[in-house]
Amino acid sequence: MQLSIDHASATPPYEQVRAQIAEQAREGVLPTGLKLPTVRALAEELGLAANTVARAYRELESDGVVETHGRRGTLIAAAGDTAHRLAAAAAAEYAERAVRLGVSREEALAAVDGALRLAYGG
Repeated sequence: MQLSIDHASATPPYEQVRAQIAEQAREGVLPTGLKLPTVRALAEELGLAANTVARAYRELESDGVVETHGRRGTLIAAAGDTAHRLAAAAAAEYAERAVRLGVSREEALAAVDGALRLAYGG
């Protein structure tokens, strides 16, 4: 696993770690089931505080990119299934909230389209 931290970047170090691991998992560079280094080992390797790496791992777990299995450690999850399931759940929550707010289907879709354009940079 190749990670690098740009200490001069405006992006916080935990986010740099999270984004790099997520991208490498998505691209298959980090295969499903691969055991990641312990929080302390990765923190030491990158010259970061353990809490910084722990936060990145927590967010990766929340996003379904990794799974933590106690003594077995933190492993790369089967991201495709998990990511799609989590995205569908988030979409369902949004749809339910839009209905409760009385927003029309067209307005809800326009809001999603705008948010996705911002998130994906275009």
